[in-house]
Amino acid sequence: MAREVVQRFEVVYEPDEGGLHVFVPALKGCHSWGKTRDEARANIKEAIALWIESARANGITIPDREVVDIAAE
Repeated sequence: MAREVVQRFEVVYEPDEGGLHVFVPALKGCHSWGKTRDEARANIKEAIALWIESARANGITIPDREVVDIAAE
């Protein structure tokens, strides 16, 4: 059986007219929208999957990501 690879992407939610605009900073052009946070989350998950599928089909490298912690002063 093939092993499923799980990838994690940071998403940003911004209030928008009548809902939420959501985007993935690491994936240029990967945006979506939803009336509620749950709808926006479901839509961006689909957008991420389609972005990755398209990138693979077109030989585009999926960017490396890293979380960097900084100390509060």
